[in-house]
Amino acid sequence: MIQAQSMLRDLTEKALQELFQLSGPEPVFQKTRKEFEGDFTLVTFPYVKPARKSPDAVATAIGEYLAAHSKYVSGFNVVKGFLNIALHDAYWLEFLTHAGAMPHFGIKEEGTSGRTIMLEYSSPNTNKPLHLGHVRNNLLGYSVATILKANGHKVIKANLVNDRGIHICKSMLAWQKFGAGETPSSSNMKGDHLVGKYYVAFDKAYKSEVKQLIEKGLTEEEAKKQAPLMLEAQEMLRKWEAGDAAVRELWKTMNGWVYEGFSITYRHLGVNFDVMYYESNTYLLGKELVQEGLKKGVFYKKENGSIAIDLTAEGLDEKIVLRSDGTSVYITQDLGTAIERFHEFKELNQLIYTVGNEQDFHFKVLFSILSKLGYSWATECYHLSYGMVELPEGKMKSREGTVVDADDLLAEMQATAEATTKELGKVDGFNAEELEKLYQLIGLGALKYFILKVDPRKKMLFDPKESIDFNGHTGPFIQYTHARIKSVMRRAGTLQDTIDPTALSHAAERDLLRCIYEFPAVVEIAGATYNPADIANYVYELAKYYNRFYHECPIMKEERADVQRLRLAISELSARVIAEAMLLLGIEVPEKM
Repeated sequence: MIQAQSMLRDLTEKALQELFQLSGPEPVFQKTRKEFEGDFTLVTFPYVKPARKSPDAVATAIGEYLAAHSKYVSGFNVVKGFLNIALHDAYWLEFLTHAGAMPHFGIKEEGTSGRTIMLEYSSPNTNKPLHLGHVRNNLLGYSVATILKANGHKVIKANLVNDRGIHICKSMLAWQKFGAGETPSSSNMKGDHLVGKYYVAFDKAYKSEVKQLIEKGLTEEEAKKQAPLMLEAQEMLRKWEAGDAAVRELWKTMNGWVYEGFSITYRHLGVNFDVMYYESNTYLLGKELVQEGLKKGVFYKKENGSIAIDLTAEGLDEKIVLRSDGTSVYITQDLGTAIERFHEFKELNQLIYTVGNEQDFHFKVLFSILSKLGYSWATECYHLSYGMVELPEGKMKSREGTVVDADDLLAEMQATAEATTKELGKVDGFNAEELEKLYQLIGLGALKYFILKVDPRKKMLFDPKESIDFNGHTGPFIQYTHARIKSVMRRAGTLQDTIDPTALSHAAERDLLRCIYEFPAVVEIAGATYNPADIANYVYELAKYYNRFYHECPIMKEERADVQRLRLAISELSARVIAEAMLLLGIEVPEKM
């Protein structure tokens, strides 16, 4: 079936040529605004001066040409140079039949675009459990990966685990000193929670030592450097890097606890990965690269022996890429890791990093250095930057233990979903097992939707209670709409294939079909901008359009069989598009609710 905008564009180009002898610019049709009549709108101002006509005259001439040369154009109106085109019902009925016959309307098969993209997300530290900030990262990364697949790209979901460094040693040292052999099984605590407990314990004991040293006359800076716990943690890190057997064994044990905990949280969140990388394996990558860059003159050696690059001409600054003692810094590792990934996956076209906006500068530096080193694919590296998540009471702090733990949040969301569902009396006809699954589905859907409906670049305030509202701009509202449609379809029984009305009988039918029509374009835009909020806000609008249709257009009580079949077909397609759109956000929709 020909796409409406393509058909209108081709005809308009002919109109411009025949009426005004113009060959450009290419006409662009947009959705007509709600306050005007029509389906698609053309802005005619680019053609006014070369055509030597007024805006209204140009728009009217083009409108008349389209109406005369297309069986699908039913009429037009002109508003101050804007040409609003209305399509015949026949077009929308053909669209309904065409889209209804497609198994995944608006979704392209993965791998058909010829592009392969690696998308890195999560990237947790193994010294604490995942928290609300990680939740946004994971949900954003997983959703963008799914949207990119829906645009036909092959996607490799990657996770780089930060499993080494001073912060890891802090948890290890605190466990040695205060743990008394405690394990996840002995404490009946998830492994990541147990390790996080000792990270907090280290900070508490360290601050106490700093306070005591300050009281003895040291400055705060001196106290922080001389505190015995910090010195011991630094010594433990040196032993780890030297391969000390005892330290390495403790490191493996405690990291193992964390990985078991992470896997449970990932499973509950509904996210997964295709490849796993570990900083303990990658932190040395890039050191040889720095030496090669030094020989080429990309880097230079400073008086203290460290190696750096000057990026001030690009609005950045001088960046150390190797310390004076020969040890690597984060940028060194990231340089090596990026190159390693393009070597490992020869077909890789793009590398996307899902990391908070506090690292914007870091990635500008990283991509600039890769470009200066001569890697042509550097321009295909992208930082998917997102804003921080805050709570009504303010920011979270891991060291102080004032974070919203991801596991606690998931449990709270399910409990809130259960309470809200019971309060609304929506539990009839479910057994205990079905209700448990429903509460999980609603709670997780509410969490994911609330986070993903916000543009990733924006800082967001998360309020769990606000996210679960069956009548608001929420996931449960959309889930309930899908369940409502499924209920209608169950009552209707088998849907006949033939749809034979010659016209749509209600404006709500037409408006709903127009909204469904937009879905493929929304998927493309979301993929191009890496923005799940486009999908989230679209599916909310679709749910609203369906509910208006449901209330204004009788279905089961409709006396005309052909009209009833039409409305059932519209309902069925609406349910499928809602389900597809929500899956792009990682959200399941229930069959009943």
